[in-house]
Amino acid sequence: MNISAFIKINPADSVVVCLRPIDKGETINVDGKEITVLQNTPAGHKILIKDTPANVNIIKYGYPIGHAKEDLKQGQWVNENNLKTNLSGTLTYEYCPVNEKLDIKKDNRTFQGYVRKNGEVGVRNEIWVVPTVGCVNGIAERLANMIEKETNLEGIDAVHAWHHNFGCSQLSEDHENTRKVLRDIVLHPNAGAVLVLGLGCENNQPDQFEKLLGDYDKERIKFMVVQNVKGDEIEEGMKILRSLYKVAKEDKRTDCPLNELRIGLKCGGSDGFSGITANPLVGELSDYIVAQGGTSILTEVPEMFGAETILMNRCENENLFEQTVKLVNDFKEYFLSHGEPVGENPSPGNKAGGISTLEDKALGCTQKCGRAPVSGVLGYGDRLQVKGLNLLSAPGNDLVAATALAASGCQIVLFTTGRGTPFGTFIPTMKISTNSNLANNKPNWIDFNAGELVEGTDMPTLLDKFIDKVIAVASGEKANNEKNGYREIAIFKNGVTL
Repeated sequence: MNISAFIKINPADSVVVCLRPIDKGETINVDGKEITVLQNTPAGHKILIKDTPANVNIIKYGYPIGHAKEDLKQGQWVNENNLKTNLSGTLTYEYCPVNEKLDIKKDNRTFQGYVRKNGEVGVRNEIWVVPTVGCVNGIAERLANMIEKETNLEGIDAVHAWHHNFGCSQLSEDHENTRKVLRDIVLHPNAGAVLVLGLGCENNQPDQFEKLLGDYDKERIKFMVVQNVKGDEIEEGMKILRSLYKVAKEDKRTDCPLNELRIGLKCGGSDGFSGITANPLVGELSDYIVAQGGTSILTEVPEMFGAETILMNRCENENLFEQTVKLVNDFKEYFLSHGEPVGENPSPGNKAGGISTLEDKALGCTQKCGRAPVSGVLGYGDRLQVKGLNLLSAPGNDLVAATALAASGCQIVLFTTGRGTPFGTFIPTMKISTNSNLANNKPNWIDFNAGELVEGTDMPTLLDKFIDKVIAVASGEKANNEKNGYREIAIFKNGVTL
């Protein structure tokens, strides 16, 4: 297999990215110019292709990813030691709309989903036990295990109890965020039936929480408050779960159009290949789903910093532009209110993989949402209202962001990674590797390998395979996180704990 030594992503770039390790003294030919590499440079990392004085911007993806800390020489390895972010505080933005039409044909492909009473479509038919407060996590887990063992999952896909440590000892926004995310889980179409399990004395009072659900399907969502049960709450809980199982097991998959598919876009453990392989592939998939009338949702707001104007200018109207400005600046204010800088996001794993600044990370990260116009902006815990590409307020933390995507109504999360991660949230969480080494080393984690894009496979060919894979998972094929039983939720917390 013949792999090129490097890639220049954009004609305006002042760096190239190594596709394999390049040794000190090797020469590379960039745009007809011979460049001698000055240091051993790992795969995924950047080599400067022209002398750059101190304080001058370094360009990658066609945009600045920071500025040189010192005078840098052609052929030098550019990394976090000699490159500094340009990010600081909040900014004032101007709306300069860019309207790019997606030239993607509509087709008649379908997936096998579960159509719920309210018209929403799920890709799983599971029974969930949702605690209103962390104090009953143990009871929830015991009940879930018992009904799974008793039914042997006949006629349903899985049973889960969604542990969390909130629902009490929280105030104001934190308390409401917990309530909203738990509401979103209870109403999620991937659940065929839900037992909401309360304690009775918690701040998240079950009767008030029930009102938050609105007009819900009372045949499929039941409540039990354990302090109000006379006698054995396990016995009472099992009675309720048996009645819920009786309803859920009758559900069948049917053909559903792709305009009912809702895909969450997430990355974690990114590396220098993320913006070259996996994220662009997911971006193409996102555009394809949107072109079919479906939905994709991008989150990780701090990982938009440095690339936010690209998203802002893709907003369909000025109102959405203003909402996106608020989305970004509110998160910057959140950082600043805690005395933290807005530009220190890349993790040690990111840096080891070739990502040196937050702008470097953001310009790769935002490629996951392709080129579609922004049709909606969601606050944390909000449920999806419009189809098309949406932006969602949530942090970059993998567990919190993936949970927020699922809570908004996504049926599947597409999770790109260059370093690898096993986790999954409460919906199928497909891992797309940026490189073949990861896919080969962790086949029990990785669902799809985008590394083929630098090994001779062209984008249209790999995209067709990827579309097939996503539709297969939507139709019931288990993602690796499901096979492994790696599923959990995490809720965003900002304020005090009482």
